[in-house]
Amino acid sequence: MTRPSLSSGSGVAPAPAAAPATAAAGADGTAAAAAAAESHSVPAAIPAEAFVAALAGLPAMGHRRLVALLRRWSPEEAWRRVGDGRGHDDDSDVAGLWCRAAATVDVDDLWLRHGRAGVGVLRFGGPWYPAVLTDDHEPPGVLFHRGDPAALDGRRVGIIGTRRCSRYGREMAHELGRDLAASGVRVVSGLAAGVDGAAHAGALAAGGAPPIAVVGSGVDVVYPRRNAQLWADVAAAGLLVSEAPLGAAPEPWRFPVRNRVIAALSEVVVVVESHARGGSRYTVDAAAERGRTVMSVPGSVRNPASAYTNALLADGCPPARDATDVLVALGLSTAGPGASATVTPDVRPAPDPLATVVLDTLGWEPASLEGLVLRSGLSPGQVMVALAHLERDGWATSRQGWWERVAHG
Repeated sequence: MTRPSLSSGSGVAPAPAAAPATAAAGADGTAAAAAAAESHSVPAAIPAEAFVAALAGLPAMGHRRLVALLRRWSPEEAWRRVGDGRGHDDDSDVAGLWCRAAATVDVDDLWLRHGRAGVGVLRFGGPWYPAVLTDDHEPPGVLFHRGDPAALDGRRVGIIGTRRCSRYGREMAHELGRDLAASGVRVVSGLAAGVDGAAHAGALAAGGAPPIAVVGSGVDVVYPRRNAQLWADVAAAGLLVSEAPLGAAPEPWRFPVRNRVIAALSEVVVVVESHARGGSRYTVDAAAERGRTVMSVPGSVRNPASAYTNALLADGCPPARDATDVLVALGLSTAGPGASATVTPDVRPAPDPLATVVLDTLGWEPASLEGLVLRSGLSPGQVMVALAHLERDGWATSRQGWWERVAHG
């Protein structure tokens, strides 16, 4: 099930002639940026995404400050206030820093750079911003992306672990990624060396559900360099996102920050291998804050790379011995140990177009009627009719004023 899309899912936009006229601004800004880059001219109307991209590139502009600006003002107004030195009421030093930096930024030119690079922009509060992040307590203010945002429309499992993994850890990550993707589950990881890269390589090998990568540098700055082909393959087959603006280096502080996005996008987080003080702790803590299920792959007690994963098991996290264990945690399988990792065929009638919009807006997190109306752009009456049809056909259910999507099993 995918959302209505602009230019093949609002990933890398086609030439202007292929983009519908109504998409001049682009749902995620990519169509307008690519069109302007193709014609080598400044777009007639700069979309809101361009101003958010400019804001994100300012010094000392973390995700909390960016979201605070976007909650208070429109992107255009926020940029104007920053340029006037009135972007931060509580800290004149930061306001002055932003003002001086903004004076050196040409928003038109910056937007053309995104178009030439084939990079889309998903802004907090925008129509294509991932629904699963909208209600997060620490949402990204912006996600720069390559690939198709519709890759997020499905069940998602994070696979994480150490860069210094053993052969066993690499093989387990590859196997989990492959079998989950073959079962229709999106694999979310960080495209780092070790476990992350092996999980995404497995997902790609399956040729099933699209992979999703959350990286700690600009989407145009490959890190590590030896994963360059893997980055390109993930972007082509699925979605690659980052909070970091174009050209941003993989600075150490960016990785713990990006790990919360991996946790927020995942319904279940599987730790394959991690040392006692490994970076996986940040993702596990972020997952626990969000009520996500954390699973752990058992490892040898003599292997330092399994120290944290075994500690998680001792603390009560369920084991992930294979993809079937993970599918059971997702409610996609009731199979016992040793059973094949397959998903029961879905026999429910396909939703009509209006119900499809609401179902895709609902995603896999509980949502209120008000939230669905705001995110879908439909009227309350349209949303209510669509929800009634979805509930009748077994796609959604309501509980105490909240709506939840129903998985088939």
